[in-house]
Amino acid sequence: MSPTLSPDREAAQGVAFGLAAYVMWGCFPLFFALFQGVPAFEVLIHRVIWSCVFLVGLITLMRRWAPIRLALAEPRRLGRVLGCALLIATNWGLYIYAVESRQVFQASLGYFLTPLVNVALGMLVLRERMAALQGVAVAIAGVAIAIQLMLLGELPWISLVLAFSFGTYGLLRKQVPLDGLSGLFVETLLLLPLGLVALAWLSSVELSHFLEAPRTTALLVASGVITALPLLAFAGAARRLRLATLGFLMYLNPSIQFFLALLVFREPLAPTQLATFVLIWTGLALYSWSAWQGRTRRPAPGAPRQSS
Repeated sequence: MSPTLSPDREAAQGVAFGLAAYVMWGCFPLFFALFQGVPAFEVLIHRVIWSCVFLVGLITLMRRWAPIRLALAEPRRLGRVLGCALLIATNWGLYIYAVESRQVFQASLGYFLTPLVNVALGMLVLRERMAALQGVAVAIAGVAIAIQLMLLGELPWISLVLAFSFGTYGLLRKQVPLDGLSGLFVETLLLLPLGLVALAWLSSVELSHFLEAPRTTALLVASGVITALPLLAFAGAARRLRLATLGFLMYLNPSIQFFLALLVFREPLAPTQLATFVLIWTGLALYSWSAWQGRTRRPAPGAPRQSS
């Protein structure tokens, strides 16, 4: 086999994994819209419980217990993981609520905003230097939110909470020495006691939908599986692609959500909302251009490969 073909094959596989991950994430509204009559809070509980169960089997199959045992052996270092767990639970729960209440446009806007929130948090918390174009991109996002506040008379709170919870999650997650699969398992493991207590309470007051109907029960169990599958695909992409390539693929997720909201859920798109999206897309274009310029200025020979 020619050695020059191997990098191309690796890159092609990486793109395929990345497309699979972001397309699955983008299509999540179609899945969570099936939970008619089941509150977002209850779906979140089962997503945590069944994710944990599914990941136990998956990690056992892949023989990946070593980093998890190492992490659990040092409880003092689990503070950041617990913070990650609470943030991702907030993000999951609000996302499910947005889909069930047919506010997928707001969910889409939140994930479009996330890269810009990451830039702002990096500057404010980590004291990272912001490139000029990145500063302009963040300012444009601020203008977009101000337009919604002034013309619609309300903050797009779902978008903002989704963006800041996921952005802050990413900030904390960078400080946790666990790979994606192990990190997700430890996070859900920390949430598992709360999930089980909440499920027991729902059952005691006869508000639980679990075992009420085969279809609903199957969907609740499946919510755990679909949580892990895109993560596995993303891990496969991250090992094979540059972060810049992953960054561009990331926009597939909110783009798919945007078109689902428009074409499938038939949500009304007011001119003000459309103007907001145009401004955010402009900001993302500037941010992407700045990131690309920064990447091309770095010397390629001898540069260490990034890992995730």
